[in-house]
Amino acid sequence: HRFYIEAEEKEEPARSILKNQYSLMCKRLWYIITWPSAVLATIFAVWLLILQPFWLESNWMIIKLGFVGLLFAYHWSCQIMYNQIDKGYLKYSSNSLRVWNEVATIILFACVFLVVLKTTLGWIFGVVGIVGVSVLLMLGIKLYKKIRVKNSWDEE
Repeated sequence: HRFYIEAEEKEEPARSILKNQYSLMCKRLWYIITWPSAVLATIFAVWLLILQPFWLESNWMIIKLGFVGLLFAYHWSCQIMYNQIDKGYLKYSSNSLRVWNEVATIILFACVFLVVLKTTLGWIFGVVGIVGVSVLLMLGIKLYKKIRVKNSWDEE
């Protein structure tokens, strides 16, 4: 989505060409990859829980399902953004979209940490790990923005 926003800053005819291409790419990504993946992952998750229902008695699984719920909320928020692009507007800055892109990464890391580190000590390391990954991602985004501005990568 951020490329769509960055295309807004270009002069015509580059702006129209890029926005049309990004809209097409976004549509393909959303309906050919993202939605089918979400549906298949949900089907397989439900199937797995039917085969292993005792996992629902574990605290780590309940917490993981909470993170999966957050991932679904993230997915729906991205659907709202997609709908805005489809209507020709998106009301976010490029940098805020770059940060928003990393939210899914953090949620997915949390899910993996919960599955791998199920003990209490593991959870402590997991929380520290998630916070550490979050901080590193945010620092990386800020560093990338500084380098981009310094080197004028946005200029042709």
